[in-house]
Amino acid sequence: MNKEIFNLEPQRVWKNFYSLTQIPRPSKKEKRVIEFMVEFGKKLGLETFVDDVGNVIIRKPATPGMENRKGVVLQGHLDMVPQKNSDKVHDFEKDPIEAYIDGEWVTADGTTLGADNGIGVAAAMAVLEAKDIAHGPIEALFTIDEETGMTGAFGLKPGLLKGEILINMDSEDEGELYVGCAGGLDANIEFSARLESTPSNHFAYKLAITGLKGGHSGMDINLGRANSIKLLFRFLYQAEKQLALRIASIDGGSLRNAIPREAFAVVVVPTGKTTEFEKMLGQFEKIYKDEFSLTEPNLKFTYEKVDMPSKVLDNNIQSKAIRAFFGCPNGVVRMSDAVPGLVETSNNLARVFTENDKIKGQCLLRSSVESSKDALAQKMAAIFELAGASIDFTGGYPGWKPNPNSAILKSMQDVYQKMYGKIPEVKAIHAGLECGLLGGVYTNWDMISFGPTIRHPHSPDEKVNIETVKKFWDYLVEVLKNIPIK
Repeated sequence: MNKEIFNLEPQRVWKNFYSLTQIPRPSKKEKRVIEFMVEFGKKLGLETFVDDVGNVIIRKPATPGMENRKGVVLQGHLDMVPQKNSDKVHDFEKDPIEAYIDGEWVTADGTTLGADNGIGVAAAMAVLEAKDIAHGPIEALFTIDEETGMTGAFGLKPGLLKGEILINMDSEDEGELYVGCAGGLDANIEFSARLESTPSNHFAYKLAITGLKGGHSGMDINLGRANSIKLLFRFLYQAEKQLALRIASIDGGSLRNAIPREAFAVVVVPTGKTTEFEKMLGQFEKIYKDEFSLTEPNLKFTYEKVDMPSKVLDNNIQSKAIRAFFGCPNGVVRMSDAVPGLVETSNNLARVFTENDKIKGQCLLRSSVESSKDALAQKMAAIFELAGASIDFTGGYPGWKPNPNSAILKSMQDVYQKMYGKIPEVKAIHAGLECGLLGGVYTNWDMISFGPTIRHPHSPDEKVNIETVKKFWDYLVEVLKNIPIK
């Protein structure tokens, strides 16, 4: 950690963010950060407890003269996405994040930074610590496992929280207020294959597609970035047809909510076709580089000769799997009619890998229209069932419908205009904010989401803009001073 980060303003936010970077907190591995937050709250003398699923709740009374304001729930999630470059040695369950200042940004060395949602959590911590900020009753809700299943939001029970306004601090564009989000659904795909002895007179290669940007599978899905898995299967489809290629193993992507940046495969081709195979791979690399010259300037499609594997997938299942994954919908499926420029429905083919005699795949479907999400799921089921695979859908969560009559929206628009001379943009987001789930439990909540500018979340290129963190904090302080009266 670059110690210069401590000198950034606001120091009280960056100090807390530094503390979070020192605590390993990948999704589903939040034990240490939960313990840290409990100790943090109790040291402040504030009511602090952990609910049945692991969410941490800390209460702070209103400051003198603000007791008549509506109660505010400041909300963020404790977990972070564990993504790293393939050449980076880092254990997300043991090692701290190596953050540093890069010009106008704070970023990390070869890994995700955890500004999603560490900055929001750090700001809530700063409010809890502060003795010089006017505010009504505050409850800080720190949820777990937002990135891989929203377990914390799913498990939150009614009656625990008393506030009337939810301020979610998990958005990633300063100057924008979010009042709606997409729902999501996980798809889990499995082919049962028969392993065969590798045929004689074949040569083995390891294929690697690397250098892609990846990114958030919701907010970045419309940026035209390449999906490493789709590129790999596009090549495999052609190489199988022309060169009788056989697959020994596949390992593409890593997380369901991250656009795949890398994909690898070990394949064998007949000895007499190796020259043609290598030429074809070079041709495909050129095609990919031409097609993605602007969005993926560092794309690489390479091969190396490797030892012969003992087993390969049987031809029948291999052929069906190649066609199904190649044909699987990926990227933007439909743009919104109601909100110009907003992605309505999308799919991220996030992970494909072999495991013994199984070929497994994972996707994350998103949509702000429930029926469209269902239709996409049905289309994908039709494709994979036709190919002989099993597909089941899990972890579905609802979207968040905008409330045009929101009192907190009106208040926050007024505050921003007074501070910065313009009205902030009001938007919906093609990502799975926890607001949809939380609002289903606390139906009386008036909800809004905002945050500083974060770029490339869910990838090792993740970075947070320093100037916007200060604006985010200053704005939050003024918003709390102006919370509507009960």
